[in-house]
Amino acid sequence: MRITGGRAGGIPLKAPKGKATRPATDRLRESVFSSLGASIEGCKVADLFAGTGSYGLEALSRGAASSTFFESDHAALTCLRQNVQATTRSCNLDTAVAQVVARDVFTLDSSTPCYDLIFLDPPYDTIAENLQHIFEKVINPIALAKARALIELPGNLEPKINDWQILRRIGKAGKDKPTALIYERGG
Repeated sequence: MRITGGRAGGIPLKAPKGKATRPATDRLRESVFSSLGASIEGCKVADLFAGTGSYGLEALSRGAASSTFFESDHAALTCLRQNVQATTRSCNLDTAVAQVVARDVFTLDSSTPCYDLIFLDPPYDTIAENLQHIFEKVINPIALAKARALIELPGNLEPKINDWQILRRIGKAGKDKPTALIYERGG
């Protein structure tokens, strides 16, 4: 697994052993960022259920202004911090542009900043029943008025989210295939 493009393109990313963390594949991330194109530049990014931090780090590599990573798993946090350090060093960025928050996303409160672009890669086994709740309790309070949210999920799901519209599906629909949906607020 590696950063697929931008200033840190090719930098390898560490992932914890075991199945607790399911990193986004290079191929899917490359497709996601090709789809987002130059719109990533200057964005304030949140990477929820960050794991290795691959989405937020890819965003930094491609010109995002900042990325905040929310993760609560200890093994994932260890790898995430190493990945942040390697990526910011490769991009010659101040480490302040990449903040790691060791916290469960369900405990965020009104003091959490707001973001232009939110990446969400929750555990697949709970996504179908929890996604609307995640948007209502976590994403809506931290999303700016014109925010976009990208969700990685099983290809057989295409959830409708109140006050958000689907802009694009990336990847083929199918139960065993991970895909990404890009939502825009206000739909």
